[in-house]
Amino acid sequence: MWENTDNKLYRKFSFKDFSEAFAFMTRVAMIAEKQNHHPSWRNTYNTVEVWLSTHDAGDVVTEKDKKLAAAIDALL
Repeated sequence: MWENTDNKLYRKFSFKDFSEAFAFMTRVAMIAEKQNHHPSWRNTYNTVEVWLSTHDAGDVVTEKDKKLAAAIDALL
């Protein structure tokens, strides 16, 4: 479930291992490129944390972020 905190959408994803986490990040990267909207994220072993905000709108949550969040959710 995405949380709206500090003007960002945030979600933490957990996977079986590093390979699954990295594969997820690769799939997200492909979607982000198509949407021309890129996340801030961090990966540690089997965990991926994602923050979404629209930088050119003043680092607030916009429809771009909601659209990318929905696309990321569809990968699961």
